[in-house]
Amino acid sequence: MARDKNSFIAANRLDGDAALLISHIADMIKICEKSFSPRFSGFLSESESVAAEKFLAYMGTGEYRFFGGYEGAQRLMLCVYPEYCQPEEGDFPLRVIRFDSRGASSLTHRDYLGSLMSLGIERSRTGDIVCDENGAYAVLCPEAADMAVMSLTKIGRVGVKVRFADGETVAREDKFSEMTATVASLRLDCIVAAAVRVSREKAAVLIRSGSVSVNHGITESVSENVSEGSVLSVRGAGRFILSEIGGSTKKDRVRITIRKYI
Repeated sequence: MARDKNSFIAANRLDGDAALLISHIADMIKICEKSFSPRFSGFLSESESVAAEKFLAYMGTGEYRFFGGYEGAQRLMLCVYPEYCQPEEGDFPLRVIRFDSRGASSLTHRDYLGSLMSLGIERSRTGDIVCDENGAYAVLCPEAADMAVMSLTKIGRVGVKVRFADGETVAREDKFSEMTATVASLRLDCIVAAAVRVSREKAAVLIRSGSVSVNHGITESVSENVSEGSVLSVRGAGRFILSEIGGSTKKDRVRITIRKYI
């Protein structure tokens, strides 16, 4: 079978936005090959980045790089480039801006994102938003960053000062709650049941309905084994990390520690 976007889309039963993403990346590859110049995507979600990398591997494309403005970013831009021209971080078309506010403690990620979207900035033009006690950093495409710096003075009723912050250190400070459990095995249905605190039967229903992703890729296999460090997302229940796999109990159950993103 020829390796092209259509065969990949068909083999993975993709439709809607997922199929459009693969088509867009296929176009990036084609234009890069014809123009001998790098091509950049907008910001991709974690699941979109996983799908993109899977397609690039399928196509045998080795010249690509992801970057989201700082180390550990979750929303990433994809660059496909010719063999002779590997881009540096500074070549990616993005900028970092800073929101400073005395009222920042009352603002959430949703508030900052909503203020950007109210300007007509699409989600694909917005990377990570990293909040702290004094404000937030946001990674944006250059034209979106210009618009935010020029236009935003308030978020809701809270006054903010917005400035460019390229070169400043951006670091995520994710918060977690932690739980311990014992499970019959490291099968996905067992881990989801422990994380969400439902029966294995209900966990299996969630998995088979496409409501569970492992390391940002949807899976419908209840028997898939989950390894230490894996990230699980359960629609409607949150995001979890299997942070530790311990020893076995006297009844041959496996001790695990799960962290839930707060």
